Amino acid sequence: MTVDLPRLLVVDDDPDLRDLLRDYLGKQGFAVDVVGDGQAMHQAIAAQNYNMLILDLMLPGEDGLTLCRNLRERSCMPILMLTARGDELDRIIGLEMGADDYLTKPFSPRELLARIKSILRRVSDQPANTASVRRLRFAGWTLDLNAQHLLDEAGVVTPLSGGEFKLLQALAENANAVMSRDQLMEAMNGKEAGPFDRTVDVMIGRVRRRLGEDAREPMLLKTIRSGGYMLACEVDALR
Repeated sequence: MTVDLPRLLVVDDDPDLRDLLRDYLGKQGFAVDVVGDGQAMHQAIAAQNYNMLILDLMLPGEDGLTLCRNLRERSCMPILMLTARGDELDRIIGLEMGADDYLTKPFSPRELLARIKSILRRVSDQPANTASVRRLRFAGWTLDLNAQHLLDEAGVVTPLSGGEFKLLQALAENANAVMSRDQLMEAMNGKEAGPFDRTVDVMIGRVRRRLGEDAREPMLLKTIRSGGYMLACEVDALR
């Protein structure tokens, strides 16, 4: 019986790094394709289904942030950004554009492997207490737990990144209850938020935009001072 390996697409303009990652990740049980720019990335995605995109920030032609933003508008495929710049602003912008995680060069291949496994595990995991629930409906929106996307009242699909989906799912499953940043970080990444980690706040901003919320006066996804965040509405669990 043939087993389909998780398939990764690496987009980086450094041929040595592409070769290294293809060889290393291939030995770790992944099918790996590598390309050097955005045009080749689009061609590869059109021809093949991938479980994850590993995307360099600095690329010839369209940069990684632009590619990430455009891809996120039509796909929920997990995206791990790579960059030679470690500034917090760059990381936050990458998350805002739709990346699920961010790794600064130079990095250990073992750390990259751990990040990849963590993201794929988050995407595939589903809490046991919601295994029979297929959709969560609230305020005219429906969160599809199987397809991991959001639908409006007309049935139009809004793709969500893995982090956006996990965040919204956690809030919807605990509607009208305050969830701390640590709880939300645990739901998204399986770890607590650091004292200066703004990942949760960035993700909250992204989910608000998905819901069409005014960040200055949000009606659904509310900020609770010194507490965290809350989805302030009734949620129906549908099977």
